[in-house]
Amino acid sequence: MRAIQFRSYGGRLDLVELADPAAPDDGAVVRVEATGICRSDWHGWQGHDPDITVPHVPGHEFAGVVDSVGRAVRLWHGGERVTAPFVCACGTCRSCARGDQQVCERQTQPGFTHDGSFAEYVVVRHADVNLVRLPDPVDAVSAAALGCRFATAYRAVVQQARPAPGDWVAVHGCGGVGLSVVMIAVVSGARVVAVDVSPEALSVASELGAEASINPATLVDPAGRPDGIADAAAAIGAAVREVTAGGAKISIDALGSLSTCAASIHSLARRGRHVQVGLLPPALGIPPIPMDLVIGTELEIVGSHGMAAHAYPPMLAAVESGALRPERLVTRRVGLDAVHQVLEEMSGPLPSVPGITVALPRQDADEPITS
Repeated sequence: MRAIQFRSYGGRLDLVELADPAAPDDGAVVRVEATGICRSDWHGWQGHDPDITVPHVPGHEFAGVVDSVGRAVRLWHGGERVTAPFVCACGTCRSCARGDQQVCERQTQPGFTHDGSFAEYVVVRHADVNLVRLPDPVDAVSAAALGCRFATAYRAVVQQARPAPGDWVAVHGCGGVGLSVVMIAVVSGARVVAVDVSPEALSVASELGAEASINPATLVDPAGRPDGIADAAAAIGAAVREVTAGGAKISIDALGSLSTCAASIHSLARRGRHVQVGLLPPALGIPPIPMDLVIGTELEIVGSHGMAAHAYPPMLAAVESGALRPERLVTRRVGLDAVHQVLEEMSGPLPSVPGITVALPRQDADEPITS
């Protein structure tokens, strides 16, 4: 099979030929039709994930068709259209027994603990626990983000943030996860203020229903720019509180950086809830969390880590009905030979194209999507 592989952290991303994988006894091999290119893949490539050993094939959000299954698999036989959470649960640990597969104690993650979906085939372990059948109307490109960014955003909003209709939700970072959060929060009846340094990303957020937007780069002139992350976060928080007349009930860091985490907490109203979705690996440092605000205004800090396979049906029903439209977030399609370019762009300050980029392993494509 063709696959993208790196042999050192931060090193070259090569298009190589590898042996087709075999299904483990309890697992399945999925023929990949589309796979999203996510900032988490960039973190893995840069060596921020201790589970990755090299050489390695990244990629963790995908849609495809079951190609083969192991002898212990009972629910899948081949030919089914599927996706899977980026956290593949064991199904038997204490967390899984409570229904919390997204924090499984023995989880595996395609693209992290083993080779991933930037390839023509990918292995999903514990297939009976982790595979999710796709409704016929949902095409592979639309479904590519359902294993990570869109599903992660859905659980972060619906289950962790839990905004009531009319609540203000601040979304810090309007990449693939952030724009998914914007769409889902708006459909949930929330009022959204989007925060990002990219005017193009803020424009897309507005198209998705965000009522207000804040570009941190325009808050002060260069001579008066706040000194350090903490001061900048406070300035962003003040701007959000002004727009929302007192602060957001919910604030979500959808990017994962020292500044967006701190700014999200500064943006909250009294007794507000911060939800951390963007990854903050230790290699990036420790964010300056204003604990005086957390205590003095009784804020909540909540993490959100993907979504279990058994929790997908309500989200898929909303996608199938048209209430949620993840295809609106897919703004570029590329072939495997362009994956390296997309990941390299993530090392810079701004993406060249807002939204979600999807790779198609079985065809060459490199085109922006304008509709």
